[in-house]
Amino acid sequence: MNLELLESFGQNYPEEFDGALDCASLAVTCAFNRRGTLLAVGCNDGRIVIWDFLTRGIAKVISAHVHPVCSLSWSRAGYKLVSVSTDNNVCIWDVLSGECDMKYRFPSPVMKVQFHPRNDKMFLVCPMRHPAVLVNVDSTHEIIPMDDEAQRPSKRNGDVNIVASFDRRGEHIFTGNSRGKLLILSCPELKIKATFRIGQGTTSAAAVKSIEFARRTEYFLVNSADRVIRVYDARKVLKCGKDDDPEPTQKLQDLVNKTMWKKCCFSGDGEYICAGSARQHSLYIWERSVGNLVKILHGTKGEMLLDVVWHPVRPIMASISSGVVSVWSQNQVENWSAFAPDFKELDENVEYEERESEFDQSDEDKSVELSQERREEDVEVDVTSTEPVTAFCSSDEDDDSNALLYLPISPEIEEPEEGWGPEGAPNEDLSSKRSGDSKENVSPKKKRPKTFDISLENAPTDEVHPLVSNRPKEKQAAGNKKGRNNSKDSKKDRKKH
Repeated sequence: MNLELLESFGQNYPEEFDGALDCASLAVTCAFNRRGTLLAVGCNDGRIVIWDFLTRGIAKVISAHVHPVCSLSWSRAGYKLVSVSTDNNVCIWDVLSGECDMKYRFPSPVMKVQFHPRNDKMFLVCPMRHPAVLVNVDSTHEIIPMDDEAQRPSKRNGDVNIVASFDRRGEHIFTGNSRGKLLILSCPELKIKATFRIGQGTTSAAAVKSIEFARRTEYFLVNSADRVIRVYDARKVLKCGKDDDPEPTQKLQDLVNKTMWKKCCFSGDGEYICAGSARQHSLYIWERSVGNLVKILHGTKGEMLLDVVWHPVRPIMASISSGVVSVWSQNQVENWSAFAPDFKELDENVEYEERESEFDQSDEDKSVELSQERREEDVEVDVTSTEPVTAFCSSDEDDDSNALLYLPISPEIEEPEEGWGPEGAPNEDLSSKRSGDSKENVSPKKKRPKTFDISLENAPTDEVHPLVSNRPKEKQAAGNKKGRNNSKDSKKDRKKH
């Protein structure tokens, strides 16, 4: 299909609910690969479920961690997947085999992990109450430097909430602290290129909660604690350097409800911005160039939003609440007359009068000129070689054909015929292996991953991850509900007896 046709002249954002993805366990976080063909979902039982987003079916299940998965990130080619669990472990997974290649143990909880946009040997880790860490697989790790203002309060009370993110091409790392100060550092040299502070006109500094970059343009957004989403142009920010504070191109907020934002993201083309409410399952969509609110998508009342991601190519979003992945898309209206110019939509049946030679094998009335045109149309089409799709390639790239788009799925064979296995292998063993692989898609022989212990100075080792701190309350509430139900059942049984 021609991807350039997706750039419609009308609205290019989701409008309605389009079904849910049930992972059989509670979903916590999700991430699309670069093409949007696969969706990785991290669950509370430590599993990573990879969905084939075109067929809406489970392509692979990786038994990754024991504790909940709190962050995921794909490599550029899609062959690697990095995950973080609430047990402070960061793991790099081979998507095809489902095996763990590298395992890094951190002394404190990790809030976020992100692969380098162009180098799968490098990733960024954001520990809790500690400066971000740049990890190189082939060498050691480096702590991203902070400015003097951020270091002073860290020595007094340990109040350092640092968020970090790569830019679109991985040339710079943007970090933000709890005082509203942003630092732009070169990668991998880690030299400060520019600094600025958000909310200059306000009385108190707004803490930076997250930094997100668009896939297409040079824009990025800063989600802060003052409930305002500020959109900046990365090129203008770098030109200002260390002396000047740039003005945001847009300021987005909910003036009526004063909503605090849980997660923000750009659309695939960078023209729209989506923000999920921290109070309820509501998604706000703005047009970036104008700054006007174009749509509000409401989920089930009473549910809390955990994560939201936008599809890299299509106007589709995936949000997580109450452990279920909800899909939002456009309302597709079928219009067959748009495909064939001579197509006519009929309100009722009409008798068709066929021509005398319409269904003949050789048309006697056909002119010689038409036959010559048909000969010119008979041209051999090359179906073996693949050309790079310009809609997927960046401006500084020519070819991106080595990306992993789909995962092979072994078919389920209930009653295999005799001799179907390779080289006369036993049918029972092969069928059992095939059925096991198709259910879990996990290789039976797992190699031991390379494990590294990361030591961080002044790391808060006694801190508990926010996901873990919220779970006991939910368990108690669930236990109370079960207890009430059991007591009701016991009363009914007593009445029967």
